Amino acid sequence: MIFADAFAWLVDPVNWSGGRSIPVRVGVHLLYCLGAVLGAAAIAVPLGLFIGHTGRGGVLLVGGSNALRALPTLGLVTFLYLLMGGGPAGVLIALVVLAVPPILAGAYAGVQGVDRGVVDAARGMGMTGAQRLWQVEVPNALPLLVGGLRNATLQVVATASVAAYVGVETLGRPLLDGLRVLDYGQFVGGAVLIALLAVLLDALLAGVGRLVVPRGLRLSAGSRRRGVELAAAAAQPDAGGSTA
Repeated sequence: MIFADAFAWLVDPVNWSGGRSIPVRVGVHLLYCLGAVLGAAAIAVPLGLFIGHTGRGGVLLVGGSNALRALPTLGLVTFLYLLMGGGPAGVLIALVVLAVPPILAGAYAGVQGVDRGVVDAARGMGMTGAQRLWQVEVPNALPLLVGGLRNATLQVVATASVAAYVGVETLGRPLLDGLRVLDYGQFVGGAVLIALLAVLLDALLAGVGRLVVPRGLRLSAGSRRRGVELAAAAAQPDAGGSTA
């Protein structure tokens, strides 16, 4: 019954026209997500590459990322919104702050995960530090870097819904309006739109990743993932046996 009401809300022509229509809210949601991910990438990618390349500040990076992840989303959005005088800049800054950790972790882990033998060989060939970074480490770090961008995008798509609490017309507005009047069809319809947007953006970034990441690196990353999964499975005790 709820899903039937959600479908009825989604196909209602009233919700597809006007300044508070579904297309307008999707557009606003996308703009905030795009601005937040680009802003976070501009901060986190250079910082993550620098720390991963030099090996300096890794402990501080982990602690800072964990601290940012622990920030309450609604409290941060509301605080910065009020601090910036009620403008959209406060919401955008809050989303940038929340998007930085996954991108930073992807950039740092990508560079740190490059085979040290490859880096040493590049050093032995006379490459400078900058050449090793851009010609060896960054290309090999692309799978994890793209993965960090995908994680950040998914997080921002979900978090941008909270911006409706401070009056921004994102896709979070149907959630708040539905809860306020107990219209669960509207609530579920809004949730479906957010989920679909997240899936589409993730598929788009996955396609971009296939374009920018060399095929050999994709295969090696897949092999490493399968190796980790097999190792984890082998480490599990047999369900029918006993442990010594």
